[in-house]
Amino acid sequence: MTFDVHQLDEFVLVGAVVTLAAILAVRVSARAGLPSLLIYLFIGVLLGEGGPFGIPFEDAQLAHALGFGALAVILAEGGLTTDWRQMRPSVGLGLSLATIGVAVSVAVVAVGTHYLLGLPWELAILLGAICSPTDAAAVFSVLRALPLPRRLTGALEAESGLNDAPTVVLVGIISTGAVGEAGLLQTSGLIVFELVAGGLLGAAIGVGGAWVMRRAALPSSGLYPLAVLCLAFAAYGAASAVHASGFAAIYVAALILGNSELPHRVATRSFSEGVAWLAQIGLFVMLGLLLSPSRIDLETVAHALVTGLVLTLVARPLSVVVSSVVHPMARRDLAFLSWAGLRGAVPIVLATIPLSEGVTGAEALFDIVFVMVVVYTLLTGPTLPWVARTLGVARRSEPRGLEVEAAPLDRVAADLLQVTIAPTSKMHGVEVGELRLPQGASVSLVIRSGEVLVPERRTVLRHGDDLLVVTPRKLREATEARMRQVSDNGRLAQWVGDPKRRDKD
Repeated sequence: MTFDVHQLDEFVLVGAVVTLAAILAVRVSARAGLPSLLIYLFIGVLLGEGGPFGIPFEDAQLAHALGFGALAVILAEGGLTTDWRQMRPSVGLGLSLATIGVAVSVAVVAVGTHYLLGLPWELAILLGAICSPTDAAAVFSVLRALPLPRRLTGALEAESGLNDAPTVVLVGIISTGAVGEAGLLQTSGLIVFELVAGGLLGAAIGVGGAWVMRRAALPSSGLYPLAVLCLAFAAYGAASAVHASGFAAIYVAALILGNSELPHRVATRSFSEGVAWLAQIGLFVMLGLLLSPSRIDLETVAHALVTGLVLTLVARPLSVVVSSVVHPMARRDLAFLSWAGLRGAVPIVLATIPLSEGVTGAEALFDIVFVMVVVYTLLTGPTLPWVARTLGVARRSEPRGLEVEAAPLDRVAADLLQVTIAPTSKMHGVEVGELRLPQGASVSLVIRSGEVLVPERRTVLRHGDDLLVVTPRKLREATEARMRQVSDNGRLAQWVGDPKRRDKD
């Protein structure tokens, strides 16, 4: 098959139009409270053979390869944009959910679908392994928009970043028929090796890469985001070359790089977010193309609903309870973690592995997983805010009173904070001198109604003001805490306790 310049022109035009439509769909999905992945999937279905455009796409092996590449990009962005300080207290629970929790979930789904749906044990275990991992793209996009305490977001983000590794190994072994030869003990050992080796290799490349980047003097600031992303992918490639987990490696490497004192960190994170959005759009549209709607019948829908019920109401809660042994939590926290196990592209991508290996019944399995992901994402995604409020785990959204954005000052160990005083903030009427910021932090500019003011101690702050605050990097957390304290309490904040003690959960 040849590919000439005219076909390239058509491909560029169609790709640009589809991508722009997908970008605009983000706003629609945000208003509806839905993960944008659903809209991307439906765009792919409309473009596919069952839709009005009728584009044929049946190459499962290509979908498998491209899917893994897109997941690597998404995990890299997740690591680069995750705050390690917030994740650290819950990383043990996240790791437990990604390993012990996955094992429990696979076993429960396998038993449930074998006896309820009559699936052979091989397909039942395969279905359990495919459905068990949560999706990083769905978790990062949905949960970061919710006002949740750090203990919950940290655990869920760590789980979604690490649980791809064991499930990829398990699905691959089952699909190739090697699980019978390897045995349970050897399979478990292989999963542990891939996860640990991948994590260690990713950590080594992350630490080494951060050391190099701090000392590199690149001729253009635009090269730094490219270099950081290439370091993350070097971890993925190196781990894969030694048969370790590339997914664990790229996530750990990106997590270290994203939390290191690197030049142009804000530009790096913005670039990675843009690339990750592009990867998500391409991934979900491609998976939608791979689906053949004509194969979806009542039996497929029924099997998908039963599988989703077993996974959501039995397997997920049980896996959370068992995993919490390493990190005990309140019942309401465990209940929210049980409901927040968002599935997305990962199960559908994993379903392409048996499809590409020619496993008997793989097409039916792919259809069941696809329908289950759509139905239960529609169920769990929009209800998460309500569930969080009902269980009492949601906290008041801080940006309602005060919005803070940060950018690094690369040549000094300081950050520039852009603070917006929202209409509900009690900072209105407070003088700059009454903020009592930590020594070394100061308000350098006030932007009011488009005009720039150089503030004095007696300058009175107003609703709608934008403040530019310079703070030493080591005092940034204390500076933000102090400003939020004044925003909540106004002048009375001077009698409130130490801001460092506030909201450590």
